[in-house]
Amino acid sequence: MKKMIIVGAGGFGRELLWWIKDINKVNKTWEILGFIDDDIHALDKYECDYDIIGTISDWQPKDDEVFALAIGSPATKRIIVEKLKAKGASFATIIHPTAALSEFAKVGEGLIMFPHSKISCNSVVGDFVTLLATPIGHDNVIGDYTVISGGCNIVRNVQIGHDVFIAAGVCIAQDVHIGNNAYLGLGSVVLKDVPDGATVFGNPARVLPTK
Repeated sequence: MKKMIIVGAGGFGRELLWWIKDINKVNKTWEILGFIDDDIHALDKYECDYDIIGTISDWQPKDDEVFALAIGSPATKRIIVEKLKAKGASFATIIHPTAALSEFAKVGEGLIMFPHSKISCNSVVGDFVTLLATPIGHDNVIGDYTVISGGCNIVRNVQIGHDVFIAAGVCIAQDVHIGNNAYLGLGSVVLKDVPDGATVFGNPARVLPTK
């Protein structure tokens, strides 16, 4: 049995610990060791049954360890994954028992699927994608490191680039393309394509001017 280490001890990390324990209740999969975080005081104010066992910067992965990524920023995820992989780390895919994953979907390394999330048939999801309680419809493509928050609705044939952050409650219409490194603001209704690097907000979503 592999030993599980959660990368990041913030709110996301504490939630991810919960989902990993839910998986272990159904099928004992991992021995949980705790968290690594460069803020060694991240848990000081919170009740938690696991501790921070080291820092991300200093941790040397071992052959019997796997990691679960509890980081909300796509850019930060990419940096941390590259650092840990350079030291030989392997990352687990975490799919909550209540999540629905089509047998005809394709998913990459390090996927995190929260409770009641869904990836439908013939959708393709890249590496290190985080999917909160949101349904992904059929025939969608989601790029590496993208984060999709809870309460979103992504219908069919949507193309989402890499390193995209989609805030809670966003709806994306069918056939829309979302560019790399885009940011879709809270509750936006996206009816047309979003350029690379753009920030959009509103109903219908509009590109905000850069500062």
